[in-house]
Amino acid sequence: MNPVIKYFNGERAESYLFLVLGIVGLVISSYLFSLKVSSYWKGFAIPFIMVSVLEIIVGISLIYRSPKDIIRVEDYIKNKHLNIKTEEIPRMEKVMKNFVVYRYVEIALIFIGAILYFAFSKSDFWRGLGLGLLLQASIVLTLDYFAERRGFIYLEYLNSISHE
Repeated sequence: MNPVIKYFNGERAESYLFLVLGIVGLVISSYLFSLKVSSYWKGFAIPFIMVSVLEIIVGISLIYRSPKDIIRVEDYIKNKHLNIKTEEIPRMEKVMKNFVVYRYVEIALIFIGAILYFAFSKSDFWRGLGLGLLLQASIVLTLDYFAERRGFIYLEYLNSISHE
């Protein structure tokens, strides 16, 4: 399969997953807030609301952008080969650097979630918040891992064709 199409279709597929997880997270957290549940579950729901909104925004934007990106990069390859080196490779290098930042933030949020869960063992709200944060950050870290791997392979492909 064409590496450009493979990369952007993978991005789009993962974006649908982000969108579904975001919707499910919002539904679950909204449901928890609508019930007369303990403060543990309300604390748990807060990270789900915040991260779910981000997942939905990222998911929708990438779903709509990916087909246009395929057309743009395919045009670069066929008609504007220099743009691979001057536009697409620098764009992907920036994306890859951002993944490193995201990884550190997500790992930090996992640790903060664990600390909240264990350090505030007597407070249901903070334990719930900690667990929700730990779970959401772990989910996003996992998805970003696969996105980063896909990006690395795509960037290698771009570098290989830019020398032709």
